[in-house]
This record gives sequence, structure tokens and C-alpha cells, in this order.
Amino acid sequence: MQIFKKIFVFPQIIYLLIPIIIISLVFTNFSSNSVEISSIDFIGEATLQKGLIFKETEVGGLSGITYNAKNNLYYAISDDRGQKAAARFYTLKIDLSKGLLEKDGIIPVSVTTLLNENSQTFRPGETDTEGIALTNKATVFVSSEGDAAKLINPFIKEFSLSSGREIATLSIPNKFLPDKSNQKGIRNNLAFESLAITPDNKHLFTATENALIQDGVAAKPNIGSSCRILQYNLLNKQPEKEFLYQTESVTPFLNLIGKFASGLPDLLALDNQGHFLSLERSFTGLGFAISLFQVSLEKADDIHNIDSLLAIDFKNIKPVKKKLLLDLRKLDVLLDNIEGLTLGPKLPNGQQLLILISDNNFNSLQRTQILAFQLKVENPLIRLLRRVLPNFKL
Repeated sequence: MQIFKKIFVFPQIIYLLIPIIIISLVFTNFSSNSVEISSIDFIGEATLQKGLIFKETEVGGLSGITYNAKNNLYYAISDDRGQKAAARFYTLKIDLSKGLLEKDGIIPVSVTTLLNENSQTFRPGETDTEGIALTNKATVFVSSEGDAAKLINPFIKEFSLSSGREIATLSIPNKFLPDKSNQKGIRNNLAFESLAITPDNKHLFTATENALIQDGVAAKPNIGSSCRILQYNLLNKQPEKEFLYQTESVTPFLNLIGKFASGLPDLLALDNQGHFLSLERSFTGLGFAISLFQVSLEKADDIHNIDSLLAIDFKNIKPVKKKLLLDLRKLDVLLDNIEGLTLGPKLPNGQQLLILISDNNFNSLQRTQILAFQLKVENPLIRLLRRVLPNFKL
């Protein structure tokens, strides 16, 4: 009798092991760090005092932001071209201990002046610093748009977090550099606004805010633009891939002044597998249109060997995939010129904090605005279990 029990117990063990093995095999095709955002909720707004003077500098033009988890501080880059003070970034405290952002929840802590390789400040007009990303080596990378009209090249440089001194410069592929003929390269003020580093610190990404001259038109009312995402290998600090990113077309509303601008001002790496948050910002004549997208490089074509999209039939090129997460115009908030975003710490409820920041252009009619959101993030195994077991709860 015991023999028969053993015979029947063995297959039951097999039946239990088979689904476990299948799930394990599926899970190993994903990284446990791969994430997908399932929801995003607004949890507060704060603004800095207009014309705020801190450490003998005017706080403004905050175009990019990054988070340091070790000391719970944020670094925000100013795009001041040396007119108010030398190129610099600010260290900020953002208080979300109550699970929401209150009006007075932003406190400037310090200001760091950027120094070139000779330990000198950058000359006025030499930089247009727009993006900032923290490494795991107590340094930050900073991107500058340059000035296409004056043939000042864009740059991506690494600086010491403590001293602000330049440590390294990444090479920029020639196709991005402006030239006298005005037939190629970045457009003025539409270059490298974004900067993102993957959690494993192996790759850095930036993107043009609009199309290169040889790639297509700049964004216009009801017409998007063909941006390039540029991927760097931080192990050898060399560019290695490029991807096509199409911005959304935006319809102006009551554009009585006739001004319009639209593009891609920032990216945020969510994992090491090519998933990002992207921020698209438009000035439509009557306020700002701001949208957040989840982006995937999966199956997108590498276009780094293509110098000009207009020189080929690029309709067959697969761009990055995009999914709209949130149109901020649906919030009950008067939006300003949002240009930067970063993840913060986990909130008291366990959800992930997202911070957005605006560039006030040192304009008395605008504000330095900080918006806070909580993200619900799921990893692939949880998503798989929800599909297999609809009633699964964690």
C-alpha cells in the first residue's frame, strides 16, 4: 500500500513544480528591476519666492533636477547663461514626510558653481546648462544646449558634486554639432535639455528637444518633431546608439500672441532595460501643455549610423514606443514651464515619489513651480501573476 502512495505522490509533486518552473523561466526573461507604471496621482505643489536671492545668486531657470538618496537631497541645474551669476546648480530639500507636498516644502540648502577643467568659471554665454543627472561616484553629469547661432557646441560634462570642478567631457557625434552652413546639427535652444542615467550607472541618455536640422522640421502647431535619443556607455564614456523619438502634435488654444514652442525637455530612466519617463512641454499661447509618457526602447531601431533622416525614407524606422500616462492640463493646477523630473524616495505609503520642476526664465510673470506625484510601480513577476490570477493581490 505504501508503494502505491509513493507512486501517486510523485506525479503530484511534478504538477506542483511545473507551474513554478514555468513562472521562473518567464521571470528570468525579465530583470527584477524592470518596472512599469500602473498609476500616477498628484500629491501637491510648492513654489519658490519670486526673485529669491540665495548665497548672492538669484534662484531661477531651474531646468533639470536629480535626487541623491544617500542624503535625501535634490540638485537642480540653472540654465542661467552667466547673466545673473556663473553656471551653477542648487541643492534643495523637499519635504514630503506627510505624504504630500505643501506650499512651503522646498528649502534651498546650498549653491555649487560649475568650474571648467582649469578651475575657472564658465564665461557668460558659453553655457546653457539644462540637464543634470547624479552618478554613484559623487559626481553629476550636466548637459548644455550650446548656442547654434554662435556656433557654440552643446556639451555633456561630468563635475565633482562637492567642488563643482569639471572631471570629464563626453564626445558629441558630429551630426549634432552646428556648422556655418546651417544645414546640419542642433537648432538653437532645442538641443540637449534632457539627461538620465540608468540605475546600474552603466548608461547615460540625452535627447534633442526637437529634430536636428537634417532630420526634419521643428515642432509647429499641430505638427510634432523627430527627436533623437542619444545613448552613452559610461564604462568607456562613448556614444553607442541613437533612437527616434516623435513628439506629439499640439493644437494651440486662443494663441493671440502667435508664439508657440513644443518639445522634449527631459527623460528619466526607470530601469536598466530601456524604460523611461518622458516629459513633453508646449507653450500654446494660453498657458502650458505638459504630458508624461512611459517610453520603451524595446524593438526601436538604432539610427546612430544615419546622419540625416531626410536623406532616407525613414517611414520604415521604428521609433521608441510611447504610452501617455498623464496630461497635466487635467489637474486643477495652473501650470508653469515644467522642464525637469526625477524620482525621489518611497513615500510613507510605500509608493514611489516623482518630482517635476519648472524653469521660470527669470521672468517676473512666471514661477519656480515644483509638483509632486506618487507612482504605483509593478515589476514583471507581479504583472504576470495578475494576468494568470486575476484576483491576485499583494
